[in-house]
Amino acid sequence: MSDDYYNVLGVQKGASADEIRKAYRKLSRENHPDVKPDDKAAAEKFKQVQEAYSVLSDDEKRQKYDRFGQAAFQGGRGSGPAWTGSGPVDLGDLFGGAGGVDLGDILGGAFGSGAFGGARTQRRGPARPQKGQDAETSIDIPFTTAAEGGTYDLTISIGGKSERLTVRIPAGIESGKSIRLSGQGHPGMNGGPNGDLLVKVRVAAHPWFRREGSSLFVDVPVTLAEAALGAKVDVPTLSEGRVTVTVPAGASSGTKLRLREKGVVDPKTKQRGDLFAVLKIVVPKDLDNESRRLLEEFAARNPTDPRVELW
Repeated sequence: MSDDYYNVLGVQKGASADEIRKAYRKLSRENHPDVKPDDKAAAEKFKQVQEAYSVLSDDEKRQKYDRFGQAAFQGGRGSGPAWTGSGPVDLGDLFGGAGGVDLGDILGGAFGSGAFGGARTQRRGPARPQKGQDAETSIDIPFTTAAEGGTYDLTISIGGKSERLTVRIPAGIESGKSIRLSGQGHPGMNGGPNGDLLVKVRVAAHPWFRREGSSLFVDVPVTLAEAALGAKVDVPTLSEGRVTVTVPAGASSGTKLRLREKGVVDPKTKQRGDLFAVLKIVVPKDLDNESRRLLEEFAARNPTDPRVELW
């Protein structure tokens, strides 16, 4: 080889190791026999690039070359350290190491036996296992199941395959939260694990109960007499049936009676919240004459205005 190694790589004599390496990669990609098969000029250029880089990438060889030129490697006969094609080109070096481009991807996987000098190019090692993508779905569950916990049977189809799963519903879950089923998502690649299945929960409304966090609320209708005189009334609970509570005399509509630890389990603390019975005074629509007279007498005996100083 007669061309100057620096000229072959297109760099200055004082070029840094990084500049030399970048030039080598660029020229090797452009002239690789698998990129330009049957191109003799490219094959010759590829050979020159390999020879130049084998010297200039080695500090000791580069110092000798800078001082004596190619004569430093001739030993009195023949040419310098020519690249003969007897060994494989390091594609990891050409294309940026572990973070570089896979030449197999550039060529569509069409690696042959090596179009130059009978040498076989080496592909990168086996592709790394990759976890499959997560899948998502949603379910509608009853109010009681969300509050107390339970199970839900779900049929999911992923990758053309249908599977029936039983989803465990944790006590206290709220609408909008998701349950993760490990390994039930899309298949992994190259032997990697499956992704996960994220099941988003929607909680149906209850005909009686309302929920705020771990607290439950239920409206309890009471008569005017029960509110005024006091009484014992039955109140429904979510999991213990009906319980009896005492309405204090003189209770107003909207009064809340607390039933401790009869609410919903808090998913974080595992403590059960409270149930609040909200009193709603119900007045009869139709009054007979005697009832009306008694109410008028009651009002006359109790001349109070509940709106005084309210606003």
